[in-house]
Parts: sequence; structure tokens; C-alpha cells
Amino acid sequence: MVLPPPDDAPLESLEEWDDDVRRRYPEPDQPAAAQSLAGGAKSHQFRNYDEGTRDGVREFYRQNHRFQTLDFVRNTRAKYLPLRQRKMGIWEAMRRLSEIVDDSDPDTEVPQIEHAIQSAEGIRKDGHPDWFVITGLIHDLGKVLCLFGEQQWAVVGDTFPVGCAFSDKIVLSEFFAENSDATVPEYQTACGIYEEGSGLDQVLMSWGHDEYLYHVVRDYLPTEALYMIRYHSFYAAHRERAYDHLMDDLDREMFRWVRKFNRYDLYTKTDERPDLGHLLPYYEDLVSQYFPAELQW
Repeated sequence: MVLPPPDDAPLESLEEWDDDVRRRYPEPDQPAAAQSLAGGAKSHQFRNYDEGTRDGVREFYRQNHRFQTLDFVRNTRAKYLPLRQRKMGIWEAMRRLSEIVDDSDPDTEVPQIEHAIQSAEGIRKDGHPDWFVITGLIHDLGKVLCLFGEQQWAVVGDTFPVGCAFSDKIVLSEFFAENSDATVPEYQTACGIYEEGSGLDQVLMSWGHDEYLYHVVRDYLPTEALYMIRYHSFYAAHRERAYDHLMDDLDREMFRWVRKFNRYDLYTKTDERPDLGHLLPYYEDLVSQYFPAELQW
């Protein structure tokens, strides 16, 4: 694995910045969550999936929860892993990302490249290490799967384990009634086909951009960053604490970082457009420090 330089190692202590981040990006279950966040947004305005949400979001999750079966995940992993779709650099992928608006996201309709910059800038402004900033920049690059012909229900949205019971903590979980795995008794126990405490690396997640990008960049970033990328859409676990019984000790430790990252992924979404012309030189240099000119996708 190619690691960042020694002076760019993970922070020695999460607590050295926890208090300030909690104040400005409060967890949804904290009383402060109704207070104003950075950019003037309020936390209760995010991830609102009721009947009044943006057209198409509920229909997206109906399809996602219906079609993300264990067989689908196994077949799609066989299609995309090992990586053999094409070779391209980070910036080519970023440019392609600008063609995509995430149908599952009720919070924003800005192109994905702008959301990527918003996340990275929030992290950078708080003085975090370069490996954390670059993670914010690239965390959604796996959405280029849409450009390979995949429908959005197989690319974006919240992720969840398949091959075991669907948690009612998953957004719009009522739509799992249409999933054929719901009729397979073996798949509808708490552990399903897995062993308790076996670790998430042994668990098959619903297929999407998180898992795909993890495999693309796994040789270039530290473990903390890879967990952020691989599980940032696994809200049932990092927000609701569902599926703890499948985790091992490493998962539980690394999910502290996933939760830190989530605040920047979610609460930096604003209608204020980033000045791409001003910011791109910095990010182009940062990308060149971590990644080769081309990666296998």
C-alpha cells in the first residue's frame, strides 16, 4: 500500500477536534441539531425522505430496495471486480462526475463535482491532514458507474448488507417488502449468511459507488480514509448503530472516523457555488501527491 508521507499521518487524537466539529456539525440526535450549521443550513433540513421530498427520491429507493438482492450484488461484483472497465485519472473521473446529479439525494441538485469540492473545502478549512482532504474530494467518484451504463439505484443511495435481515433503520425500509430476499428464511435472521463479529470486510454490501471506489483507491490511502470511502453511505450503521453485531474491533474503531467524515459529507451542502477556477490548482497538486496519472477502473 502506498501511504502518505510521515508528516501527513492520521491525527493522533480524534478528541483534539471533536468538540469544535460537534458544535458546528451536530449529530442529528443532539439538541443542538436544530441550531444553524455552517452556511446557514439547519440539520433537520437534511435527509428528509417524507412525502414532500424532491420528486423521484422515493421512487429511487423503491427500486433500490427491490432490486439490491444477494444474487444481484454477487453478479455485479463479478462484473466490476477485478477492475477492468477502463483506465483514467482522478481528474478525468472528476470531469465525468460533473455530468451526474444524484437522484437519491433530497438535499441538493448541484453537479457532483461541486459537492465534492464543498466537502473537501469544509475539511480543509478545519485544518485536517491532506489525506482527509483528498478523501473529501474523491469520496463520490465511484458514481462514474452511471457512465458505464448502471442505473442510479445500483450506484447511489444509502448502502446496507445483503444476505441478512434488512434493518428497519434503513431509510424507507418498507420498500424491502418487494425484495425477493425477504422471502428467503436464511437471509432474514440478524446474521444471515455471516458469523457474528466476523467484520464488515466479510459482509457483502448493496452494490454502489462506495464499494466500487474503495477497490479503485485501496492501494493509495490510509485505512481511515478507506473506511470513510467504503462506508460513508452506510447510514444505518454509522448513524443508527444498526449491524453492530456484524462488526469486529477494527470496524468499531474506524467507524469513529466514518462518523467524523459524515458531517462534512452532509452538512457542507449549500447553494453557494464553489469557485472552481480558484480552487482547482490546489486540488490538482494534492491529487498528484497521492495518485498516479491513471488508475484502473
